[in-house]
Amino acid sequence: MKRVKNWFVALLVAGMAIGLVTGCSNNAQTQSKDTAKELNGQNLFIYCGAGMTKPFGEITDAFKEETGCEVQVVYANAAQIQNQIQTTKEGDLFIAGSADELAPVKDIVKESKNLVKHIPVLAVKSGNPLGITGLNDLTKDGVEVVLGDADATPIGKIANKALTDLGILQNVNVIARASTAPEIFNALSVDECNAIIDWKENITGSTTEIVKTTDLDTYVKTVPAASLTCSSNTEALGKFLTFLDSDKAKSIWKSYGYELLN
Repeated sequence: MKRVKNWFVALLVAGMAIGLVTGCSNNAQTQSKDTAKELNGQNLFIYCGAGMTKPFGEITDAFKEETGCEVQVVYANAAQIQNQIQTTKEGDLFIAGSADELAPVKDIVKESKNLVKHIPVLAVKSGNPLGITGLNDLTKDGVEVVLGDADATPIGKIANKALTDLGILQNVNVIARASTAPEIFNALSVDECNAIIDWKENITGSTTEIVKTTDLDTYVKTVPAASLTCSSNTEALGKFLTFLDSDKAKSIWKSYGYELLN
């Protein structure tokens, strides 16, 4: 009887050990599934306007963290991006400063959707020492202005259009043209000029000041995400486009001063 009892105990201990091993194995498999990223090993190649470097960089970082997908982004002005797309016929997505910038590459754009508003503003030094109240004041003596390159960047084209529509472009003392929105802002922040026309998000949270005027209200644009026909990773691109509609992506845009469309 004692021998039978000992065998029973031995079997019971062995069964518990097997159960523990099996349980650990199942737990490891579950943990592996939980930690695995659905797009590990996949890549996306995206073009983005230089003025959106900070928010879009944060968005791509969040997407990589969530999915494991690597995202390579080229930040440049619109003309540079358009030229690269046309020359190389490579890339998955183009995040442009406005829908107008898709026209030169329309044959390579498969489809696009709008993400956020892109709002041009008139900005001056903190305290507005020259008392600039609107675009017409840019023609005053002593006002030095930096604008964007009208041939290379959307904000430069908007500035030219707004000032031309008012009939004052030739009377504005434009001391320099910058190739990207951040460069325009930098000119004002280091006191190289008295006023600029730039995107709202480049000014928000800085020590410079946005002039309260309606002069640029009719020139508000939208930021589109344009899928390219040369995209080589439809799965990852589809996941990223879905991510751009997420609350996480929208909250990042908002944190940098962009206004949502809905």
